[in-house]
Amino acid sequence: MSQPRDTNSRPAANTDRGSIDRLQVSFLTSAPSLRQCPTPDGAEVAFAGRSNAGKSSVLNRLTGSRQTAKVSKTPGRTQLLNFFTVASGGRLVDLPGYGYAKAARSAQKDWQRSVNEYLSERDALAAVVLVTDIRHPNQAFDVDLIDWAVASDIPLLVLLNKTDKLKRNAQFQALRAIERITREMPSVDVLLFSAHNGLGGDAAVGWVRGHLGGLGE
Repeated sequence: MSQPRDTNSRPAANTDRGSIDRLQVSFLTSAPSLRQCPTPDGAEVAFAGRSNAGKSSVLNRLTGSRQTAKVSKTPGRTQLLNFFTVASGGRLVDLPGYGYAKAARSAQKDWQRSVNEYLSERDALAAVVLVTDIRHPNQAFDVDLIDWAVASDIPLLVLLNKTDKLKRNAQFQALRAIERITREMPSVDVLLFSAHNGLGGDAAVGWVRGHLGGLGE
């Protein structure tokens, strides 16, 4: 799946490794709430996921820079809505992770409120990339986000990250399990992915680029 999603067919399991395609980005700004987000300027693709799913590493892999998103051994360090301008047009938005954050519960609630407001009310939102840990499928937040995307008619790409932690047979078992759940959801695509070795990189970049072309495409 190296091109924008075709709603008439499901993408084949990806096998690309060591992606040479990259999304060239530059940091724009951070915002603690929807009200303080920058003025919408073209389409935005948001990245969401649990704090221990490797979202920061995924962003760094797709942009080819370890400086794009801060990677920490302590999950939950992304506490703001972080905006990045894509050289070819549009923006990436790194959303605060869900769960495992070492912060006061009240602060976590504020982060999640900002995520919910962004997803529900941001007119520029064109698509969402959900980063999941392939070893821990169908977590409550992941299922809720999939259901929300389907109900909201927002294109969603589920990345089964950390495939390098599993043998190939186990990878495809996990892939088939989630494909059974999303088979009747044409707005949801699923990819095997590894931020560590680049599996799925080209396909993911192609998907994101396809949805940065503009709203309503």
